[in-house]
Amino acid sequence: DEAFYQESELIEGANGERLAPTGAPVEWVEEPSFFFRLSDWQQPLLEFYERHPDFVLPASRMNEVKSFVAGGLKDLSISRTSFSWGVPVPGHPGHIMYVWIDALTNYLSAVDYPDMQSERFRTFWPADLHMVGKDILRFHAVYWPAFLMAAGIEPPRRVFAHGWWTNEGEKISKSLGNVIDPFALVEEFGVDPVRYFLLRAVPFGQDGDFSRTAFVERTNADLANDFGNLAQRVLSMIHKNCEARIPGPGALQVGDTALLAQVDEALGEMRSALDRQAFHQAIEALWRRVGKANQYVAEEQPWVLRKQDPARMRTVLWSAAEAIRRLAILAQPFTPDAMTNLLDQLAVPSHARDFRHLSDPATRLAPGTPIAKPKGVFPRLVLAEDTHEEA
Repeated sequence: DEAFYQESELIEGANGERLAPTGAPVEWVEEPSFFFRLSDWQQPLLEFYERHPDFVLPASRMNEVKSFVAGGLKDLSISRTSFSWGVPVPGHPGHIMYVWIDALTNYLSAVDYPDMQSERFRTFWPADLHMVGKDILRFHAVYWPAFLMAAGIEPPRRVFAHGWWTNEGEKISKSLGNVIDPFALVEEFGVDPVRYFLLRAVPFGQDGDFSRTAFVERTNADLANDFGNLAQRVLSMIHKNCEARIPGPGALQVGDTALLAQVDEALGEMRSALDRQAFHQAIEALWRRVGKANQYVAEEQPWVLRKQDPARMRTVLWSAAEAIRRLAILAQPFTPDAMTNLLDQLAVPSHARDFRHLSDPATRLAPGTPIAKPKGVFPRLVLAEDTHEEA
């Protein structure tokens, strides 16, 4: 990889060779070069980090960045003369731009820079978020803001460094032949389960290990068992016992209103987590409410109420279905296809499926609305190829 390292940054390999911090071998190069006075920006960068403590996330990565900068910055080589391919330095034949000057500048040129008055630039810069791999964090969290400050341009608001996946405990590499083909995974299991697992299984930003067994177990437990069975059970009872129409509720009792209030509270928790790219925490907040809905149905026992108190059964089933409607709206970012299916089965209009309609009385499930015979929205996954059951 193209990168400039000071001698003090190198590490010694097993055979005495000098390696980059990433573990890759380095090549000693001596050539004329222009330098960026990165050392002049050490203190401004540290002050910037103090003013913007969430500039780099996760927090552990911010600590790494601050430690690196506080350890002292050396001026950075920003041109090469040992080859001719690349972007030439204006007015200096023979000098080629350092690749990270060239590459990072694309963020600006994509939004019309140097025309900083254009509508596109004023709309999209400063960027709200740069999502990068942890191996290129230094370029985005140290060099890039220093370049921008030197040019009088505001840095992006956040740089998030995501981790790496391993496969069954091994580093993923072509030489090992264990590369995970995401398209094949989606073809086999569906896009919703794959997306859900990747966002839920590992705190975003940390390294994670992909295991087919863990993938199947997690998606079956959360999607098929928890949410899928909840929806299937409640809608099936409505279809069978309420003439295939959304039942009309009586006066809501404390447990009914408590369930709906608990579901509504998830939105604030999810937004807070998503603002920090803590996708797993947003899903956890949502699934706690799925658990509350399952608990509500188990405690109220509408199958018993069917004979003992049909009016109360209709209220319980309406409350549970209304909770499912709200849960489905909240779950759309993570399992959009399945939630579209579920909201269709609840006969929720397509224009009433965003967050503003969660607790709006005008968009609650309307008594008397016909529903079709429910179908499972999450297939139960099995490892045996081409075999699955509906859940």
